[in-house]
Amino acid sequence: MKSSFKTTFGLVVAAALAIAAGDCAAQAFPSKPIRFVTGNAPGGGTDTLARMIGPKLSERLGQPIIVENRPGADGFIASEYVAKAPPDGYTILVGTDGQMVLNVGLYAKLPYDPVADFAPITRISSTPLMIAVHPSLPASSIKELIALAKAKPGELFYASGAPVFRVATEMFKAQTGTNIVLVPYKGAAPAIAALLAADVTVGTMSVGPLLPHVRAGKLRGLAVTSAKRIALAPDIPTLAESGLPGFEVDPWTGLFAPDGTPRAVVDKLSSEANAVLKADEMRAALGKRGVVAAPTTPDELAAVLKADLAKWPKLLRELQIRAN
Repeated sequence: MKSSFKTTFGLVVAAALAIAAGDCAAQAFPSKPIRFVTGNAPGGGTDTLARMIGPKLSERLGQPIIVENRPGADGFIASEYVAKAPPDGYTILVGTDGQMVLNVGLYAKLPYDPVADFAPITRISSTPLMIAVHPSLPASSIKELIALAKAKPGELFYASGAPVFRVATEMFKAQTGTNIVLVPYKGAAPAIAALLAADVTVGTMSVGPLLPHVRAGKLRGLAVTSAKRIALAPDIPTLAESGLPGFEVDPWTGLFAPDGTPRAVVDKLSSEANAVLKADEMRAALGKRGVVAAPTTPDELAAVLKADLAKWPKLLRELQIRAN
């Protein structure tokens, strides 16, 4: 009986000490600069999000936030780097659903586990994609692009700078029976540059970075991947409207700490980041780039991740969409 009491008492004391330690960690945090690590090149959508949110979050936390780009390998490099970082809240992954969900279906093995290796903090945003073409391509609609691709199988090339861009295009190819060849790039910025230079003539990427070039006539926007037309480009139809019923890809981006980061630190980061994302000024700034602010609690982001992992990898395997 005494042994049982001592064990129970010991567990209670240990739990109390852990809670106290977590509270102390949160009160002292942060005491030095925080790094936001992205798996994309500078100038891309994820990089832009990090650089928009970073300064505002820095003001609230009282410490600089440094954006560190580790592009390449569909986010492997950045994801693995953060997964192996000290779990102290000072190294944060600005992670996309491509890194955290789609890679699970695209690759047979990952050097990181999206669930076991990370502590979700908050979702930042959801961002519809756009299929755009170079003006030299004789296609002014999705119907015309499909017809052209079928007439020239294997002769059209598309740029991809992130897993979700590739997946959306491969889904498009699977549903339309077309053969458009992938050309991978280390992020949206170099992919868009290649599209503008006509090194490739088709691209599926985030609306925000593409839209200025579409408005300038340097690219032609054919359709968006969201369920409804977007306010920034109401004249561009959805893929569902363009003859692909049910087609919807709405990517998200979130903040993730290494697994083992004290929950009190995760909660503090989530609370402060969400305050930034809920501000009218930030919502308006994101909206101008075709991005919808979509903050969550850590548990809500964990639920989003779980639901997406139950859906997308299975769908990719069924469609036989794999990484090259």
